[in-house]
Amino acid sequence: MRTIEGVLTPELAASLSAGDQVLYSGVIYTARDAAHKRLVELLEKGEPLPFDPANAIIYYAGPAPAKPGQVIGSVGPTSSYRMDPYTPQLLEAGVRGLIGKGRRDQSVVDALVRTGGVYFAAIGGLGALIAKCVADSVTVAYEDLGTEAIRRMVVVDMPLTVVIDSRGNNLYEQGPAAYRASLAAAAAEAN
Repeated sequence: MRTIEGVLTPELAASLSAGDQVLYSGVIYTARDAAHKRLVELLEKGEPLPFDPANAIIYYAGPAPAKPGQVIGSVGPTSSYRMDPYTPQLLEAGVRGLIGKGRRDQSVVDALVRTGGVYFAAIGGLGALIAKCVADSVTVAYEDLGTEAIRRMVVVDMPLTVVIDSRGNNLYEQGPAAYRASLAAAAAEAN
């Protein structure tokens, strides 16, 4: 397990490999497809984003409202493919990290390689536990989207797995291939 604190710099992103497990502490922004659409529209108009995209990490999540005494409610990951049409433009604008669940389109993998970005997976179904990692949460844009508004969250020791690294290595491809190879080796050994 590797601990990462602060900004996901190009150098730090380059040091990560598909399969690495990390505990991340720092700032992330939540955004789902409706917010992504608006962000890309701003980029296409040449207007500034509501947060600095340089080395930013976007978490595909729509947090539930906080209960009394909590910073935020359950904040599990959203299926990432919904953001695929918008992701390359945001990576080109400077976003360095993405957090979600599930496979990504080849255009996203290509953009990660081109921009030196990293795609992390958060474990689906653990939204209540992930919420315990959130030390602060403030809405920064698109309050009209409700739970899908963009939030700036400060997280402490958020557990993540590097799924696609900045070289295009993809755990969703490597993991099954390694499993098939181990089955073949076991079968060969049994014969």
